[in-house]
Amino acid sequence: MARVKTQSVSPFVKLLCEDRRYKLEAYDFVRLGLTYAQEVLDLGGEEVGPPRKDGSPRPRHISGQDLCWALKELAQEQYGRLAKLVLAEWGIRSTSDFGEIVYNLIRIGEMSKSDSDRREDFDDIYDFQEALVRQFVITREPQGVPK
Repeated sequence: MARVKTQSVSPFVKLLCEDRRYKLEAYDFVRLGLTYAQEVLDLGGEEVGPPRKDGSPRPRHISGQDLCWALKELAQEQYGRLAKLVLAEWGIRSTSDFGEIVYNLIRIGEMSKSDSDRREDFDDIYDFQEALVRQFVITREPQGVPK
């Protein structure tokens, strides 16, 4: 029998095959949300880890709770009144799902965490129906993230 050379499968592809709860868009959204929290909302404390080899700064640490609020704001900014429906289509139905996605990304090395971070930091931060539907307000200015 001839041997077939197989290419290694990327950790991200393996993750999508192993955990089918969330679509690719869900992971992309959470990664974008982290950048949005750090760069647009200017959230985060100290840089996580030593400086990078190329001299660029490490990302600033964002708490699970802050990330959830940033993701709420980003979802409303991008999808308006459809935010809850779009997230549900990707498998995201609660802030706990954000935590599952983040910890899946940590597991494959796509995100990092501090020693004090816990998966439970994402649980019950807000109710999607309340935060994304009932409290949705159309404004000219972006809605602020609660402090």
